[in-house]
Amino acid sequence: MLSNPVYDPFQILTKIYQGGAHLKQAVADTYIEEQYRTRTVKIVYGVLENDGFFDFCIKHYAPKSPKFAVRLILKISLYMLIYMDKKRYMVTDCAVELCKKLGKAGASGFVNAFLRRFDLAAVKAALPNTDEGKAIALSYPAYAYAWLKKEYGARAEKIAAATSSGVSVRFVKNAEKYLQKPHIQTPFENNYIFENFTRDEGFDRGDYTFQSVGSIAICACVAPCESLLDACGAPGGKSVLLAGKCQSVTSFELHEHRVSLIGQYKQRMGVENVQELQKDSSVFDENYAEKFDAVLCDVPCSGFGTVSENPDIKFFRKQEDFAALAKAQKSILQTCAQYVKKGGALYYSTCSLFEAENAQIVGEFLAANSDYEVETIDSPLAHDKKKFGLQFLPDAAFGAGFYVCKMRRK
Repeated sequence: MLSNPVYDPFQILTKIYQGGAHLKQAVADTYIEEQYRTRTVKIVYGVLENDGFFDFCIKHYAPKSPKFAVRLILKISLYMLIYMDKKRYMVTDCAVELCKKLGKAGASGFVNAFLRRFDLAAVKAALPNTDEGKAIALSYPAYAYAWLKKEYGARAEKIAAATSSGVSVRFVKNAEKYLQKPHIQTPFENNYIFENFTRDEGFDRGDYTFQSVGSIAICACVAPCESLLDACGAPGGKSVLLAGKCQSVTSFELHEHRVSLIGQYKQRMGVENVQELQKDSSVFDENYAEKFDAVLCDVPCSGFGTVSENPDIKFFRKQEDFAALAKAQKSILQTCAQYVKKGGALYYSTCSLFEAENAQIVGEFLAANSDYEVETIDSPLAHDKKKFGLQFLPDAAFGAGFYVCKMRRK
């Protein structure tokens, strides 16, 4: 019996849309037919990447708004039709079959008619030739696209459309074993991007790890020192990489289960000079006052710089979330600044594209803390120099968007 390619993606996407599960966790927690895993994951990511556009397609062709299950079946079907070039009859048959399996046989006629009538060219022609239309076509939230346009002008469309360059792998040893596969070399030592990379026993031996270009670039901006605090350490990638240039690294993490991730990471990579602790970095602890030569605050943020890897951000992240994020960002930065020794360095970083989370936060901090000043940094990865720090954008940095600024305590 042939597998219905709509079924497994439907199960995963239901957990995300209805259950609020994070994309990667939903994939990990769902049983998937192993022989079709690649196909299933591709469909899941593809639906999320194009969620807003598919909503527009459905609105354009449906006489009334379908309920959740039918809407999701249509989105999966649209992805297979448009982006996987599957035969219309095959996609339609699979969609109708799933309707019946879910006890929604009454909707199968509507699904059948919709998919047979759908015309991509007609939908594209119906998109308004405005910034709103571009945001819909790119499935980018209207408010976020407006911010991109305000900050980056004509470049906004390229930023929003940027895709991941592939799987970023940082090698510790035995890289030559894997470099026979097609790859891109980044400006950072032992960091390569592969179109496809299958994890093997080398991962468990600590020969390599999966680490984003953005994470590696931020670490490259951190100067060697004796003692460093990674204030938001999980899952451990930055802490472990920085342990190679700092004598000791203390890694704070708010949530207990994520503290264990740091421990597992350092153990797998054979690193012994990282100490992970469950600690709220926004709450001052006098035991750490002026204790560290350097502190890295890679703060919680909107994550819009990572949408090419985490497309669920585009519909989970709401405009009203930014006020709470800014409060947390300011609190962590202000608290952890007190842990830096006089003459020491304070680094602030995010995986955001927006001034409100980046240079604006730094500017407000500097205005309130005259004992700190910005220090110039550079990076071999393409970036924009801002008033405070460096902004990396996904259309020029392998699909990654992030920000980093270095300050010095006088």
